[in-house]
Amino acid sequence: MEIQEIYCSQTGDKCNFIKHSSGLKIYICEMNGFSTTEALFGTKYGSINTMFKTGKDKDYTTVPEGIAHFLEHKLFENEDCDAFALYAKTGANANAYTSFDRTCYLFSCSENYLESLKILLGFVQNPYFTQETVDKEQGIIGQEIKMCNDNPGWKVLFNMLQGMYHNHPVAIDIAGTVESIAKIDAELLYKCYNTFYNLHNMVLVIAGNVKTADVLEVADELLKSCENIELETVFPHEPYEIVKSEVYEHLPVGMPIFNIGIKCAPLSGYDRLKADMECYVAGNAISDPSAPLYKKLIDEKLINSTFGFEVFEGDGFFALIFSGESNDPKKVLSYLIDEIEGIKAHGIDKELYNSIKKSTYGGLIMESNNVEAVASNLISAFMSGVEPYDQIKVLSEMTYDDVQKTIIERFDTKNLTLSVIE
Repeated sequence: MEIQEIYCSQTGDKCNFIKHSSGLKIYICEMNGFSTTEALFGTKYGSINTMFKTGKDKDYTTVPEGIAHFLEHKLFENEDCDAFALYAKTGANANAYTSFDRTCYLFSCSENYLESLKILLGFVQNPYFTQETVDKEQGIIGQEIKMCNDNPGWKVLFNMLQGMYHNHPVAIDIAGTVESIAKIDAELLYKCYNTFYNLHNMVLVIAGNVKTADVLEVADELLKSCENIELETVFPHEPYEIVKSEVYEHLPVGMPIFNIGIKCAPLSGYDRLKADMECYVAGNAISDPSAPLYKKLIDEKLINSTFGFEVFEGDGFFALIFSGESNDPKKVLSYLIDEIEGIKAHGIDKELYNSIKKSTYGGLIMESNNVEAVASNLISAFMSGVEPYDQIKVLSEMTYDDVQKTIIERFDTKNLTLSVIE
């Protein structure tokens, strides 16, 4: 088993990469002088992966929406007790999450990290589902879905996504619907588990006060070798154009909240990361509190400090989202379109561009001194199909012309959806 050292030439940071004999990929970042440890055991399996097949299958399998999230909930329980009870004995703080493109199980601790690592590798590799426990969980997750449907911040996002995406499952709530989870049974959970929780589709990341040799000793003891089943996921064809330009809904809110989503062509791997970082700098140059647009919107009392921007991307989807609170979201949209078109014609303010790029770079440097952020960045790189320090490489090589070109190509003001909760 070969240990490969991955080095960041910009910062001097480094981590160890191991392709374990079991098929699992392992990233270990030894952070000398730190007292805490963060570990994540993740699979490339999220809410969007509803259609898949393996090398042995003739046809694609389609499963109910929300099953990845449902499986995450059920995996914490085994025949004897749940994993949280085991973590309580080691003192670790444990959690899990399912997003659009991944499911991760994690813990953080300041001592006994090897004992906690054994728990993590143990319960994730040992599923236990019965129809009785599945039926019980359907009621629990059904309540969770209903609560999310009453959450204005959640609804404004998914209303926007449904206004943008015709067929891609990113427009479906991560937890699914009450109707879709009613179709889940124990047999289906085992099928999805055996497909996506194959170690060839997974990664282990551990950072902080750790030793590579000790981590690998636990890995050798507990990882169960498995064959590569040649997993293939697929998405329905998605047109470039949005579904509709406006979505409104009434919910109890003190002030209307809005999401403005610009739908872009999807990318993958390094190209997606490069576009992500360029759009991030460009979007912040438009929405930053020091930018002309922000000052204008504040002066006219059209926004408050909640106004912001994010890049939203993954397998088969890429969008730019401006969000906030406003008594006149349509006027905010009008000013935003004028600002973007003005920047396309005349260019971003170079001083503002340099300021945003430097502050973004500084943020990445600060994250390299945060155990949780280091682990999170390592797992995100794996899930995105890039190398651990590519993010800082892209940013250090970024030019003004790159960002200006991205604004012209990807900030398409004719392909956007305004979502408002009134």
